[in-house]
Amino acid sequence: MAKILVVDDEVAIQQLISYNLEQVGYQVQTAGDGEDAYRIAIDSDFDCIVLDLMLPKLDGIEVTKRLRQAEVTTPIIMLTARHEEADKIIGLELGADDYMTKPFSPRELVARIKAIQRRVSVATTPAKSTQVTFATTTWHWADSYVTRAGERLHLTRKEFELLTYLVKHHGKVISREQIMTNVWQTHEAIMSRMVDMQISHLRDKIEPDPKHPQFLLTVRGFGYRLEVTTIEE
Repeated sequence: MAKILVVDDEVAIQQLISYNLEQVGYQVQTAGDGEDAYRIAIDSDFDCIVLDLMLPKLDGIEVTKRLRQAEVTTPIIMLTARHEEADKIIGLELGADDYMTKPFSPRELVARIKAIQRRVSVATTPAKSTQVTFATTTWHWADSYVTRAGERLHLTRKEFELLTYLVKHHGKVISREQIMTNVWQTHEAIMSRMVDMQISHLRDKIEPDPKHPQFLLTVRGFGYRLEVTTIEE
């Protein structure tokens, strides 16, 4: 049974979300402030965290930041009553996987959680090519990690999902829209900026000279293309 952590300082919202998740078979644990949320998420394994942005003690952005720094890769859906694009971008930049603006439909939240579970499943399913190399960087599919010059790189789960998608389509030009649809499962314009930022982060980690990329290339007016040097089955 999948386990979800629901974090909101309003008890009525906790109860609403918990009821709807439990009705479709999820096990739910709740927290009412950021400090409790961080402690619980560190101590227990969850399949997803539903995290309000505005929380007592630690806000949702700080909780997300600390969890990612602690290498907790649990998917996070951030809830916000704000409509400012900057808040959404900051949350996604720090490692949140999705966001929903209050008020929201509980059915849509359930659908978002299921979509994230499907993406995680796809990203961790072995493929025919189990090892792909570009320069000194090697992508190890079966064990879900990346090395550079023999040293293991720390990629966020979203960075690994993005790299996995690009590896699957190496040599082909992939548009931002395709990345948004297949990695984030959204068409919202806000995510186009997030795609560019995640590409930049990947270049910092896998390219010998990120300012002059050799493998993760920009195809102006179209999108991106990943070039690889060797593929091992």
